[in-house]
Amino acid sequence: MRRSRAILTVLTAGAVTAGAVLALSPSANAATTLGSAAAAKSKYFGTAVAAYKLSDTVYAGILDREFTMVTPENEMKWDATEPSQNSFSYSSADTIVARAKTNGQRVRGHALAWHSQQPGWASSLSGTALRSAMVNHVTAVATHYKGQIYAWDVVNEAFADGSTGARRDSNLQRTGNDWIEVAFKAARAADPAAKLCYNDYNTDGVNAKSTAVYNLVKDFQARGVPIDCVGFQSHFNSASPLPSDYQANLQRFADLGVEVQITELDIAGSGTAQADSYATVVQACLAVSKCAGITVWGIRDSDSWRASDTPLLFDANGTTKAAYTSVISAFGATTSPSSPTPSASSSAPGGGAAGCTATLSTNAWTGGFVTTVTVKAGTTALTGWRVAVTLPTGAAITNSWSSTASGSTGAVTFSSVGYNGGVAAGASTSFGFQGTGSAPSGTPTCTSA
Repeated sequence: MRRSRAILTVLTAGAVTAGAVLALSPSANAATTLGSAAAAKSKYFGTAVAAYKLSDTVYAGILDREFTMVTPENEMKWDATEPSQNSFSYSSADTIVARAKTNGQRVRGHALAWHSQQPGWASSLSGTALRSAMVNHVTAVATHYKGQIYAWDVVNEAFADGSTGARRDSNLQRTGNDWIEVAFKAARAADPAAKLCYNDYNTDGVNAKSTAVYNLVKDFQARGVPIDCVGFQSHFNSASPLPSDYQANLQRFADLGVEVQITELDIAGSGTAQADSYATVVQACLAVSKCAGITVWGIRDSDSWRASDTPLLFDANGTTKAAYTSVISAFGATTSPSSPTPSASSSAPGGGAAGCTATLSTNAWTGGFVTTVTVKAGTTALTGWRVAVTLPTGAAITNSWSSTASGSTGAVTFSSVGYNGGVAAGASTSFGFQGTGSAPSGTPTCTSA
């Protein structure tokens, strides 16, 4: 990921028309989450993960529930894993990898060689000393995670922006034009089973930069240099809109025989326009058989490196957005017509302005549903809350999170747990539940406790 990139908040051009999401036909395969919806079409759906946020129960709950692939956001980069030369530190990255294993998720490694986020000692090197240090680093990190990584971003962002298709001028490039292939060969020797990817931004359409990457892949294949995949970061906004030839560009790389992966997706905006753009990306991946899957760069808008652009699938409270529903729909699952727009809120008896309100956001399919409930405090802070939801006849709750449920059928009351009972005046928290049968559609009732 390139952090210095200029970002604007206007939604992308090149999106499909507003009605496109509604026209998608549902699949016979029921899907409850982003990961299972993608898996039904033999794709993965992943997210970038920050180790320090794993103590946030809302964040961790969404991570565990929704995604089948994880990418450490910063924990595997050079400055994190080798802060002092030949002194390696893996604890934060190991935490993410171990959690992924526990949850049955795969891991993308990001990134072994990059001009940015180098430790100070490496950025001060040049020539043969830097080349040797890079090879040693790639070898050590890939060896440490041998057999645990689905795919490595071996080299990240080695080409310059603009119309020339030139290499980026960096300390690594100045060690010699062969530095990229040397890194790939070192990674292959260290972990023969991992897929080896080149990853970059502003390569989403057919342009000089993407063509330079395309030619790199062809050259590597002709000379037997190992390369298995190309990653497309796909950070979209008004300055870098979703291009009309996005699918065609993915396909031309796939035609070379390499896997294509959408590695860092986020789309500035909100509402229907953002939702339709997300659907377009999913449809493009589905249309390209060698598109392995999609990774969004963060979980909630507030977790994004460009949070003010609200570019992700969950809002700051962890509530699903219209874009979430459009992704599920694009993969072919059925969603409830109102999802994820919350229903009208209701004050609890005795609550009113000083109590609390609750709103529903539901993703439903034939035979099941997932519901997220947002609890908002009124003019007085909450020290605890209870939300009553009436389930339709035949519906039953199979799982809930961030709350304690009083039962599983009929009228169910959800109570706050220790970490989310305290809600400041005017602030919100959320919880959720999964069930079988028809989704609840009535107005929930919130009571301060």
